[in-house]
Amino acid sequence: MPTPSELLPEALYTICDPAILSFSTTAELSELDPVLIHPRAMEALRLGLDMPFGGYNLFVLGEAGSGRHAIVAQQLKEESRHGAPPADWCYVLDFADSTRARLLKLPCGRGAQLYREMQDFVDEITPTIAAAFESDDYSTRVESLQEEEKKREEAALRQLGQDAQEGGVALLRTPHGFVFAPMRDAGEPMSPDEFNALSEDEKNAFEAKIRANHEKLHKLMNEFPHWRREVQMAIKELGSEVLRLAVGHLIEDIKRHFADLPDVTAYLDGVMQDIISSGQSMHESTKNDEDNEATIYSGTISAQRYRVNLLVENPTSGERPIIYEDNPTLQNLVGRIEHHVHMGTLVSNFTLIKAGALHRANGGFLVLDARKLLSQPYAWDGLKRTLRSGQIRIESLAELVGLSSTVQLEPEPLPLDLKVILIGERIIYYLLAELDPDFLALFKINADFESEITRTPEGTVQYARLIATLARRDTLRPLSASAVARVIEQAARLAGDAEKLTTLTQPLSDLMREAEHVAGAAGAAVIEREHVESALHAHRYRNERIQERYREEILRGQLLIATDGLHVGQINGLAVAMLGESTFAHPVRITATVRMGEGEIIDIEREVELGGPIHSKGVLILSSFLAARFGWAMPLSLRASLVFEQSYGGVEGDSASLAELAALLSTLAAVPIRQSLAVTGSVNQFGMVQPVGGINEKIEGFFEICAARGLTGGQGVIIPAANICHLMLEPDVVTAVREGHFHIWAVHDTDEAMELLTGLPAGEPNEKGEVPEGTLNYHIALQLAELAQMHQEMLHPPRSRKPRKRKAKQPPA
Repeated sequence: MPTPSELLPEALYTICDPAILSFSTTAELSELDPVLIHPRAMEALRLGLDMPFGGYNLFVLGEAGSGRHAIVAQQLKEESRHGAPPADWCYVLDFADSTRARLLKLPCGRGAQLYREMQDFVDEITPTIAAAFESDDYSTRVESLQEEEKKREEAALRQLGQDAQEGGVALLRTPHGFVFAPMRDAGEPMSPDEFNALSEDEKNAFEAKIRANHEKLHKLMNEFPHWRREVQMAIKELGSEVLRLAVGHLIEDIKRHFADLPDVTAYLDGVMQDIISSGQSMHESTKNDEDNEATIYSGTISAQRYRVNLLVENPTSGERPIIYEDNPTLQNLVGRIEHHVHMGTLVSNFTLIKAGALHRANGGFLVLDARKLLSQPYAWDGLKRTLRSGQIRIESLAELVGLSSTVQLEPEPLPLDLKVILIGERIIYYLLAELDPDFLALFKINADFESEITRTPEGTVQYARLIATLARRDTLRPLSASAVARVIEQAARLAGDAEKLTTLTQPLSDLMREAEHVAGAAGAAVIEREHVESALHAHRYRNERIQERYREEILRGQLLIATDGLHVGQINGLAVAMLGESTFAHPVRITATVRMGEGEIIDIEREVELGGPIHSKGVLILSSFLAARFGWAMPLSLRASLVFEQSYGGVEGDSASLAELAALLSTLAAVPIRQSLAVTGSVNQFGMVQPVGGINEKIEGFFEICAARGLTGGQGVIIPAANICHLMLEPDVVTAVREGHFHIWAVHDTDEAMELLTGLPAGEPNEKGEVPEGTLNYHIALQLAELAQMHQEMLHPPRSRKPRKRKAKQPPA
């Protein structure tokens, strides 16, 4: 019969009875609604997605592999079918300022239509303008205007010549320009000799007439440029008339398709006005530069300026976009402006504006990984600026760090209307909430996914539907009821609790995929329990190389671990190692030594900076327990040392504090400890044993060493009683316990553990505080009293006197 504290085999593994599942295979089960597993998180998700106010973005908390992404994707897929349809967004040139880009908003599906029609328009406009300006009618009318202006000039000059001739002065045209000369009576110009022969009065009269005509000629010459500008204006007006006739019908055809969109029709009116004002220059530029694509970067006027940059296109169905940005850099979030090299210079234009994830998700949902977002420079601050302002403003890193000194294109900011969903670990959420004052104002809703659920009969049935859902999602073979039961048992093992089931779906999906492979190799139509067992065995085998090395070193005697015999101040502790997908435990020797001192307990691990703060706290707690129990009536005059033998790495955690205390008490009492036992558990200041993690791995780690050396029936592990509910041990351990070859004891306090380890009763003090002779606590108190007396006599040597008999005392219970 087992002792009252020894555990029965039934307590070591909680099976899942396939009979309670009420189905043959998972093919009979329906999909599981996530709200049954994560009710709190699903309610938060729905609230955040339904709230129309600013700041109600979501942060989804949970552990990696918990299925957060799949559940969020499913919820967003349903939500995307509701709500206002998203808009299409286009950038076009701002004709008033070529360094700016104007934004156009169109109903979903209409942006692509505008893009295509304007692309066709650009393709047609160049030959259309060329044909208009090269037509015979246009040429004839231009020549007519020019001829009229020429005739007007000639008529004015003739009239001036006639007026001068009436006054006896001739207007002569020479290679150097127009000149005036005096005339004879016969109407011929005088020679210089004839002019010199005139009297002074006649000469003065001619000179006065010539000066007067020169003034008239000068005024006339000043009028000619004005007349010519008038002709040019008339030619330009003629060109505008020709362009209006040639291009107007193209614009009107496009406007008819967008008559219900005032912004688009206003833009098309602007296109028409720009063509009228710059069409002739565009024609001249096209004639001089055959590469029309290059003119868009060179600064000359080109028909490419009328293209439409379709920034965001949404389906005509009106379904709201769901965007997952896996690389959330600043540029990938807020967009970017690309550049081309033209004649050694970086140039850009509105057609090179590229959308970011925020643009594509506008009107819908943007899903980001919090850790990836925070690891990108300026990305988190850029996202916050966008959410606070309610506008997507395209920023470049060069501008942010002040490296750009050139004139930059300035696109019009895009109004923001979306939900941002960040997915991350809990530590990231709480750090942001603590350190970033803007975080909680921008992400008001947190959806915290459960890490585990309670293992009740009803919960087990629902969990079977979860398994069926995961299998169906991966198109696996159906699982039999016994296979599902084995997966549920593994879920409890992953949760580290026989009364809980993990919600981490990734390891379960991996297990079922590997079982699917085994079943496929066996040609089975259904995944059975043995296929799941084979997959588990293969997984353990792949990941136990390091564990085998530890076991080999112990069995070869390189790592000193005793599994039989007795030893004072020496005990088997249990340490857990987590490496990748492998978590295992191995025994470690803990020793304690005691000598005279001032009551201090030295943690050697802490002294050499190998011990973590939690481990150091555990040593201080057991020091406090020792002082409270045995130092109330006398000073503790000891100096003790504790160490993990052959430990060459860091030691953290307080799960070995019970073992350390047991080794110390064994040394104080000079009572040996059974080396066939291993101990785990932490203690408080009152000696109560507290639960620890990794309990299954710890028991199995010591069992494997004992089994390799040969089970004697006296070996076992002492665990905290609070850890009984966490036991989901391997079948080999359960079988050994059932056959009496191995034992597991659960203890509530230090005294119970010491009785098992030493075979001596702990010894309860009476009302006077005296401990019965022969008990463990009696030996400890007596040893401490002798150390106190020796310490006192060393400080104050006594005079000659008879020794007196002391009684061991301990404070009353």
